[in-house]
Amino acid sequence: MADKKIKLTMVRSANGRLASHKACIAGLGIRKMHQTVEVIDTPENRGMVNKVHYMLEVEEG
Repeated sequence: MADKKIKLTMVRSANGRLASHKACIAGLGIRKMHQTVEVIDTPENRGMVNKVHYMLEVEEG
């Protein structure tokens, strides 16, 4: 069974953001601007994405 994945691209900088928001970005595996990562679509990852949605571009798939 293939796990559903979501593609995340960081489109806004983490500079000057709350420490918890920076931690969410790091937890999702994003290190720099315009980097794209694929993560498994779990409730935990969705929670982090929802917290920092304003910095990310999300593609379902």
